[in-house]
Amino acid sequence: MRTLVQPPPSSHCDLCGGELRFKKIESANRTLELEDEILVCVTCGRERLYTVSHNHTVPNAKATYPE
Repeated sequence: MRTLVQPPPSSHCDLCGGELRFKKIESANRTLELEDEILVCVTCGRERLYTVSHNHTVPNAKATYPE
């Protein structure tokens, strides 16, 4: 049987410790191919923004993350 592990701390809300869930992706900077990933805490509703580099080897994010 596989051992269960806790998700990384970055997937928890800094305010209340609740689980962060994906909300949407927006373009941050087309020249640098950066995107903003918006996550929302399921407990308190606080939004968290992560700016990430676009990876061309991964399938289209819209197909992976439905809105």
